[in-house]
Amino acid sequence: MADVGTLNTTAAGIDAVAPKLAEGPSGPRPRPAVSARNIMLYGTLIIAALYYLLPLYVMVVTSLKGMPEIRLGNIFSPPVEITFEPWVKAWAQACTGLNCDGLSRGFWNSVRITVPSVIISIAIASVNGYALANWRFRGSELFFSILIIGAFIPYQVMIYPIVIVLRELGIYGTLSGLVIVHTIFGMPILTLLFRNYFASLPEELFKAARIDGANFWQIYFRIMLPMSLPIFVVAMILQVTGIWNDFLFGVVFTRPEYYPMTVQLNNIVNSVQGVKEYNVNMAATLLTGAVPLFVYFVSGRLFVRGIAAGAVKG
Repeated sequence: MADVGTLNTTAAGIDAVAPKLAEGPSGPRPRPAVSARNIMLYGTLIIAALYYLLPLYVMVVTSLKGMPEIRLGNIFSPPVEITFEPWVKAWAQACTGLNCDGLSRGFWNSVRITVPSVIISIAIASVNGYALANWRFRGSELFFSILIIGAFIPYQVMIYPIVIVLRELGIYGTLSGLVIVHTIFGMPILTLLFRNYFASLPEELFKAARIDGANFWQIYFRIMLPMSLPIFVVAMILQVTGIWNDFLFGVVFTRPEYYPMTVQLNNIVNSVQGVKEYNVNMAATLLTGAVPLFVYFVSGRLFVRGIAAGAVKG
């Protein structure tokens, strides 16, 4: 038999809970699924999504139509007969000035510009940010202030002096000259990002490594670098997007045979010879934007993590 004291205690507990159960549930009422707040919130989000998705939809369906169907005038209707001929022509046959090899040449020029520019600028900026965050030297704050100011100087102010410098160095109009330009202009904002990220890491790790006798490069490669994947992804996305989509530097600092993809896209779209082929123009635009979109969608989650981590401490 159960102990009499235990039974009495259980009965007392039931008697204490019973009035509360009789009163009904407590706490805030659940919000209804359909309310003025939810309608305004989701309505705003849907409008913002449509604002960006509708032009993309028009571009895709137009690029898959033939010119007779486009001339009917309904830009929102899906293609009756899907054709990939505009994509083939945009890639390999569209005329950009005297050349009629499409965007393919500009694509490989953009690759040859983007890859070394991204690697060199990120490598240098990461070391700069690491040094400014953990290895304070005389004049480090002044150096950091100059970099911050450099991040907000309009590009147009620097074009003419850089043209003169590249001309004197003998690399004006070459891909290597454009790589140097992109590396220089990417340095301030990337250094700021890396400096803030490294400053947000636990300082005890750095101090422990210093006590163990690790030097500048050992701490950077063995401790800081393995913990910095998110901010490296942020820097990569920013640089790939900025360099790949650049038009101003590409048209100023290179010659026609070295034009990047964006400059060739402009030449295709603004061509005044022959019939305006809107399907080819749309296909060329989508091909030009495919690389930065792919990079962002593949690593978007790490991009958000890196931005959030780099904004914690400055």
